[in-house]
Amino acid sequence: MRRAGLVGVPRVRPWSWQAFLLGFVVVAASAALQGACVALGAKLYFAAFLPSLFALGVVAGAPAALFAALLTIPVVWWAFMPPFFEFTPLSSANADSINLFCLLSLLLIGLADLCRATVTINRSGGLKSSGESTATNSQ
Repeated sequence: MRRAGLVGVPRVRPWSWQAFLLGFVVVAASAALQGACVALGAKLYFAAFLPSLFALGVVAGAPAALFAALLTIPVVWWAFMPPFFEFTPLSSANADSINLFCLLSLLLIGLADLCRATVTINRSGGLKSSGESTATNSQ
């Protein structure tokens, strides 16, 4: 039986320069997608960034995804929060949006790291059984 995995998805070592470059590219691509969404009338500041952070976390690891999340905050603050293309003091609603993004991105990066670890365990042959199950009574 063949194991399920991320077939055809290249994996990048977590602390390599390629992982951080991929994080930068993902933020740039998400910003372009977010710009298109804003042009169509969307008001959600971080909508395009959250799914890409999860995908980046699975492909390149948690450090690159955390770098991308930290890079996302000033990009969104500068480009998508009114007044556009300038840094101004944050309103309470904008600060709450950034705080919620930080919480959601940490949860998604953690989930992506667990998915990445699970794929690694499955590729290496799965968990090895010790012979006895902890759910059964040996008496």
